[in-house]
Amino acid sequence: MKRKCFNRIATLLSAVVICMSWAAQPAGARGAQQSQQPSYTIPEYNAFQACQTEKDVPGRLSCLDSFSTQFPNSTLMQYVYQLYYQTYFQTKNYPKTIYYADKLVALGGKVDQGSISQALQVRVQAFSLSFDPKAADATDQLTAERDAAMLGTKVLQQLPKPSDPPMTDADFADKKKPYLAFFYAAAGFADISLKDYPNAVQAFESALTNNPTDPVSEYRLGISLLALNPPQSLDGFWALARAIDEKVPQSDDVQKYLRAKILAYEQPNCDSLADAQLSELLQLAANAQERPATYSIPSSADLQKIAGASTILTVMSDLQAGGDKAKMTWLAICGAEFPEVVGKIVDVQKGDGTVDFMVFFGATQEEMQTATTANMDVKVWTSAPPAGSTAAQETPQPDVLRLPKDDPIRFSGTLATYDPSPFLLHWDQVKIDPTIIPTEEKHHVVHKPPTQ
Repeated sequence: MKRKCFNRIATLLSAVVICMSWAAQPAGARGAQQSQQPSYTIPEYNAFQACQTEKDVPGRLSCLDSFSTQFPNSTLMQYVYQLYYQTYFQTKNYPKTIYYADKLVALGGKVDQGSISQALQVRVQAFSLSFDPKAADATDQLTAERDAAMLGTKVLQQLPKPSDPPMTDADFADKKKPYLAFFYAAAGFADISLKDYPNAVQAFESALTNNPTDPVSEYRLGISLLALNPPQSLDGFWALARAIDEKVPQSDDVQKYLRAKILAYEQPNCDSLADAQLSELLQLAANAQERPATYSIPSSADLQKIAGASTILTVMSDLQAGGDKAKMTWLAICGAEFPEVVGKIVDVQKGDGTVDFMVFFGATQEEMQTATTANMDVKVWTSAPPAGSTAAQETPQPDVLRLPKDDPIRFSGTLATYDPSPFLLHWDQVKIDPTIIPTEEKHHVVHKPPTQ
């Protein structure tokens, strides 16, 4: 995923290099010749002009090699290096492109900032097209790439405003933003590859400040935030959601990754609950650039705290209350097993190999005694469940068919789902307490619900 996304940046970069021509001074000896007192000889000038006008690529490179040997200290070497890296980039010899771009940049104050900026852009692009993470010197390459990219941001920020065409300071600042975003994104990629996640976060945040709708930088920002120690999980989730909304390459895979990270963060008993949270997060990210201050996702520690303090009575109360309280409680207790639940059977619904006891649970025996409407669906298998089904491991309890309507019930089970309105809590993996099952099928006096 990371490699493919970065290659996409590299593909887009060629336009950046071409468009950046407004920032560079005229290349070649023609620009230098315009000086009132040229600092090179006529033979130097003629030799370089021969290289510059050579159309045959191998011939041009051979010409440049000859010039470098004959005039190693010429003031025209900056133009030689420029022609070198442009030619090598044209031939897709990216290591040589990087080498000669670096040679030009190393001249420092002897070269105008526009030419340095252009060389750095081509150098960064060449790296993106040729970097091999398995290379023996991969760490050194990444460090050099990061340094070059960050130097690019500094050079851009120091560029003088051109007089032709005239523009305001604000317009000039806006014009530089795409190039700053490019350099920061390149630095961030190097940082993330070096596992320097704090600096990667800073770089990608700066990239997005200059280009707020770059899905690749959003994606990599999310990855970096989640890799921090400790991770900034909510901000990381938000960045990944923004990347998905902005159509990051392989967005389906990114969405699966985000879902997995949310599950690992929360560790709920019911994995399916992550789907609703993911949907909510993506919807919010589609309508806002920044994460709302009120939006949060509970951590596993938050959910464990709720689960540890929950009883069936508090669970029923919280779920029926609705809102955020119901969401948090359900995240904490969905799939949880309760060892002993009591209630009153309001109705008995027999199915094919199953029976659903429609049960009312209340806080007091009086409530249960007078209840006529169920708030729990307690499903029990009375014959062997189908092989391969999710209930295949459940032990059938045929004797429970002797439990009639209005009888008390005591059972253990796992919370499966619930209907908010009308409220109904559904149980799976139910085990009825055998001591409450009549020994034979006959009409009998209704008992009070068992004491909790």
